[in-house]
Amino acid sequence: MAQLIEELFAAAFDNEYLAQGNDGAVLAMPSAGGRLVMATDAHVVSPLFFPGGDIGCLSVHGTVNDVAVMGARPLWLAASFVLEEGFPLSDLKRIVESMANAAKSAGVSVVTGDTKVVERGKGDGVFITTTGVGVLPKGLDLSGNKATPGDVILLSGTIGDHGMAIMSKRENLAFDAPIESDTAALHGLVADMLASGSGIRVLRDPTRGGLATTLNEIAKQSGVGMQLDESSIPVRPVVDAACEFLGLDPLYIANEGKLVAICAPEDAGGLLAVMRAHPLGRESAIIGTVHADPHHFVQMKTRFGGRRNVDWLSGEQLPRIC
Repeated sequence: MAQLIEELFAAAFDNEYLAQGNDGAVLAMPSAGGRLVMATDAHVVSPLFFPGGDIGCLSVHGTVNDVAVMGARPLWLAASFVLEEGFPLSDLKRIVESMANAAKSAGVSVVTGDTKVVERGKGDGVFITTTGVGVLPKGLDLSGNKATPGDVILLSGTIGDHGMAIMSKRENLAFDAPIESDTAALHGLVADMLASGSGIRVLRDPTRGGLATTLNEIAKQSGVGMQLDESSIPVRPVVDAACEFLGLDPLYIANEGKLVAICAPEDAGGLLAVMRAHPLGRESAIIGTVHADPHHFVQMKTRFGGRRNVDWLSGEQLPRIC
């Protein structure tokens, strides 16, 4: 174990905090007036390697995004690995290097961690839990309970890419056009959005449970209803076709590189332009509005002109996707 930590983990994640070599990392306090944001996420995705990514980069992106949508600048990560006895070192090295590259690209450091090994057949390869810490500027307060009637709902791009990439790999499904995960770190996009001065009330990344579940969570927190326009919600044709083939609804499929923003109506156009100017927001769209509703329903105008309720996800459509 000592050799594994020194030759693999420490070498890949090398930084001044990890080099302290203690059971925890001593970190500098944020600048005066800043506050800390902390988020944690366990990753049990199957398969471990999928089109567009792997469990390594996913474990970094997922936690970085959870910190970023709070309005904070991600700084540090802790990583915990549960390895199954007999897991190939070559695969572990590939995963760790992917994590290290994702962390470097995101400007965050893996400063502490832990590794455990379980018996063969008890761990399904590797599980990774990451905990992130970031700094939230003074005066900024984004929360799921701040959506108000009249606000506008924006989405940063196509939905369903990650979940369907996992599903196609897991089930050995081949499509004419490849489906790749959208896994990405969103803090740069968030930073540009916040710097625009737009009246952003809520930011959220629609991961497990997809867009539909995320919007229901916000509607419940804020005590409002929402009206969506199906024709405005971007879905890649190949993802739409795959969902139809498998009997799935893209509204409930997980995403790992998209965000939902709710902002004041007068700022929606400007915020949309800022989002589209960023590489991760080129396909951003205004997809709906917030309105008063004591029942907190999320409803959608369909492409055919009808209306449907977009309810909470019952159960989990695709397990082990993140």
